[in-house]
Amino acid sequence: MNKKSSSPSSSSRCVCVSGPVIVGAGPSGLAAAACLKEKGVASVVLERSNCIASLWQLKTYDRLRLHLPKQFCELPYMGFPSDFPTYPTKQQFVKYLEDYARHFGIEPSFSESVKQAEYDSTLGFWRVKSMGPKGETEYVCRWLIAATGENAEAVMPEIEGMREFGGPIRHTSLYKSGLEFKGKRVLVVGCGNSGMEVCLDLCNHNAWPSLVVRDTVHVLPREMLGKSTFGLSMWLLKWLPMRFVDRFLLIVSRLMLGDTSRLGLDRPRLGPLELKNLSGKTPVLDVGTLAKIKSGDIQVCPGIKRLKRHSVEFTNGRTENFDAIILATGYRSNVPSWLKEGEMFSKEDGLPRRPFPNGWKGECGLYAVGFTKRGILGATMDAKRIAQDIESCWKAEAKHCTPFTQSLFPLSSSS
Repeated sequence: MNKKSSSPSSSSRCVCVSGPVIVGAGPSGLAAAACLKEKGVASVVLERSNCIASLWQLKTYDRLRLHLPKQFCELPYMGFPSDFPTYPTKQQFVKYLEDYARHFGIEPSFSESVKQAEYDSTLGFWRVKSMGPKGETEYVCRWLIAATGENAEAVMPEIEGMREFGGPIRHTSLYKSGLEFKGKRVLVVGCGNSGMEVCLDLCNHNAWPSLVVRDTVHVLPREMLGKSTFGLSMWLLKWLPMRFVDRFLLIVSRLMLGDTSRLGLDRPRLGPLELKNLSGKTPVLDVGTLAKIKSGDIQVCPGIKRLKRHSVEFTNGRTENFDAIILATGYRSNVPSWLKEGEMFSKEDGLPRRPFPNGWKGECGLYAVGFTKRGILGATMDAKRIAQDIESCWKAEAKHCTPFTQSLFPLSSSS
């Protein structure tokens, strides 16, 4: 059970938590809470938004589907419904997550924005300060799990002339549908999966999209030889070295998609799997965008030099008119803004310093889930490791805790 104490001011309170505090109620946070529940360990989940999986519910476009088959996107101990398609829609995935939370009895504290989390070496506990509907709350806990993930904050690049442009400039987190851009010339900046799919969505709504490609990119068919490209890759990696699997993927892609460099989409020197393994950069799984580029419905452009009044000057000297700009420039971690520690997480990118698969555990009861750059599969692996590690600590401390500690933090699975 958790014990609460209040100061004379009703706007500030302290909550002593017997189990871990999990910051973030996205898929990673839910996976961690469920794995802990299976071990008999209660947790408190804090979420700054008003719903679970806020990125999926509030900051994604309408046509979004899972890019990988559903069997690779399941959370621990509960699969997708059998009647869901191979690539569930955004709405189906959100329903799955809501059902998952209900199934495991996970009830996050919503609208709780964590402002600071710091380890108190004198007490031997973490102090987690959040601001919510009831004012400021300080949670005191033995274990802290960062589950805010790699996609907590939208990356908004500074482009010369942004104030001069005059038309809407919007991050994909605020893009819902191409319907509002019907008949307009739209420049999409960023050629990852989101940028490619937004271009396709704009085409389907009779807009005129152009795509800024500033870097090399691997574009692969979503399916090869009747199987998902991802699933086939995972199977081949059981038997062959990564560089041979990469070579196979590129040969089949060339046969199916043609030479993408002729379309302005140069491939990186490293193969798609090797590049993903070293840098976390995900290859694009084509869902129809490439055909639109080949047909001329989507124009490929070089990098932007500067923006002008309803026009864009590119690095090759060409200037073209546009009505709107969509920034498919990705997201970043926000951990350095609230977690006050310097060992586990890098202050530069907000990701664990130790590479996968060793970035899940820090010092003094600090853990990370959802920072592997390997999607839900990586989060599931980390969630299970974390639950197992905390369970062993939980049982060991139950045997050796003092009566004073027992009175403050009863080692009970109830909350």
